[in-house]
Amino acid sequence: MVDQQGYSVAVVGATGAVGQEMLRVLEERAFPVRELRVLASARSAGRQVQFGGCEHAVQELTDASFGGVQIALFSAGGKVSEHFCPVAARAGAVCIDNTNAFRMDPAVPLVVPEVNPHAIRAHKGIIANPNCSTIQMVVVLKPLHDAARIRRVIVSTYQATSGAGKKAMDELFHQTADLINGKEIAPKVFPHRIAFNLIPQIDVFLENGYTKEEMKMVNETKKIMEDDTIRVSATTVRVPVFFGHSESVNIETERKLTAAEARALLENAPGVRVVDDPANRRYPMPIEAAGQDDTFVGRIREDVSLENGLNLWIAADNIRKGAATNAVQIAEIVVRDGLL
Repeated sequence: MVDQQGYSVAVVGATGAVGQEMLRVLEERAFPVRELRVLASARSAGRQVQFGGCEHAVQELTDASFGGVQIALFSAGGKVSEHFCPVAARAGAVCIDNTNAFRMDPAVPLVVPEVNPHAIRAHKGIIANPNCSTIQMVVVLKPLHDAARIRRVIVSTYQATSGAGKKAMDELFHQTADLINGKEIAPKVFPHRIAFNLIPQIDVFLENGYTKEEMKMVNETKKIMEDDTIRVSATTVRVPVFFGHSESVNIETERKLTAAEARALLENAPGVRVVDDPANRRYPMPIEAAGQDDTFVGRIREDVSLENGLNLWIAADNIRKGAATNAVQIAEIVVRDGLL
């Protein structure tokens, strides 16, 4: 059912993995939906999706799709967003975009609600959802930065195949089965075999030797944290996991933080769950983060090679907090603060 006192909401890319999760999160969090429009490409038109105990027919996405829509959640690819977000905004919708299309546009807020919710007030019809690996990192970095100011971040990611879509997950599944059964492997989605392997490339390589995914983490972190002095270096790696990105993060702070101080700060931070009990083999793992909205952090320890250094291990569900949940949280603030 829908809320007769709520809002008109469109989900663009509703048949994809993130779009489907957006629908689940809207329902789980009881977002006040008066009218729901599920939009996708022509080939998906007519399909049925579940929401609020009812089936909703997928409509073809066109320039005429947004009349009366107040909030539009986008997850259908950068080219789609580049065209349709401005169309929807001109029609009066507040667009929350999960692609890379507008993230570094200085006129578009790039928002993680636990970190910079105030940035939403500056929106001009479009709000960008950050990269999944950036989101989970800055949720953890924010309380530490506020307490001791972070000078430098070195991050290595271990990113699940779901970050590359359903076809990527299917490739991991089928390659695993084929290898077990002695069959030959022919990679299609990834440049190399992903089953029982790690691929130190996500997106294309740039002239500086970094990939686009790595530079997203560099640039987005500075914008979200609102501090261009933070130095960030990233290495992003695809791993044979279905759901949940993990990250090894090393930070250097201006003021020394002990591991105990950092742990106490993180235990009181919004959206963070500390799992840090090495003696009992308790630390964040993607199998435990999957399906959760919190960002998990553990292995909190002082860097033995650096006076003001800390090492952290972070895991989060890349489809939920890394995409769908973050977008819905932004929508909740838009509604709560009257920013439509």
